[in-house]
Amino acid sequence: MTIPIWVYAVVVGIIISALMAIKTGREERELEMEDIEREGEIYMKRLEREKEARKGHSQSATE
Repeated sequence: MTIPIWVYAVVVGIIISALMAIKTGREERELEMEDIEREGEIYMKRLEREKEARKGHSQSATE
């Protein structure tokens, strides 16, 4: 009893599909992490500006 060629083709297709899904998942995670890091940097810069603005207000109020 031999296995038809189309069965091999289906198995290869499933394996290729799984590999592509894994690759795509990794790429999406990396992009998400880059976006999160970029947003974090923007947030930290904004906090630093607000801190400097408050520092400036408190110094001018005491003078």
